[in-house]
Amino acid sequence: MIDVRLLARGFSPGRALARFAAAHPEAGGIASFTGQVRADEGVEALELTHYAPLTLPGMEALAGEAMARWPLSGILLHHRIGLLAPGAPIVLVAAAARHRRDAFEAADFAMDHLKSEAWFWKRERRADGWHWIEPRAEDHQDRARWAR
Repeated sequence: MIDVRLLARGFSPGRALARFAAAHPEAGGIASFTGQVRADEGVEALELTHYAPLTLPGMEALAGEAMARWPLSGILLHHRIGLLAPGAPIVLVAAAARHRRDAFEAADFAMDHLKSEAWFWKRERRADGWHWIEPRAEDHQDRARWAR
């Protein structure tokens, strides 16, 4: 099962994860990661924009690649777009597998790709205006671990 969503409205990671877990009772483990808007450095808002012709198909391809690399029973990728307040969830990644290591690695793989190679543009609003956010060198290094 692949559950990939691009969300223009807020979502509850807990409810989404509970539905995902209920759909995978055979899984020995489910690993997940929830990313949220940081409430530090004076961040007042985060805006996420994207390129529609590539974003959802790219996320679906990423989910398919994770399913092909690890013996998963399912993967979930939910990502917000639009204007978000500090503390709001941005992304939820979850992987269900018979064994924990596969679930951990698949979730890590998906998150590393979303963080450094995704089809999103981010900018933060602070007291002095808007600032574009670029992936850090560490984000690219994390993604490079998965090269075949």
